[in-house]
Amino acid sequence: MKNQDLKFVTTRRAAVLLGMSESELRQISSESGLGLTEHAGEQEETFFTYEELRQICQLAVQTVH
Repeated sequence: MKNQDLKFVTTRRAAVLLGMSESELRQISSESGLGLTEHAGEQEETFFTYEELRQICQLAVQTVH
């Protein structure tokens, strides 16, 4: 089996990696414009690159200080 690097992570996985709730992540994503939202029928899911996660982490730290 080939070793495949994940290029995108789901909102749930991103929230776990960043140590925040999904709602906090959605709020930061909405305010910053980071993340790619895909629609499938009535469902929607937002995906993040690791670079976007780094940027979100920096934004989260700035709002705390």
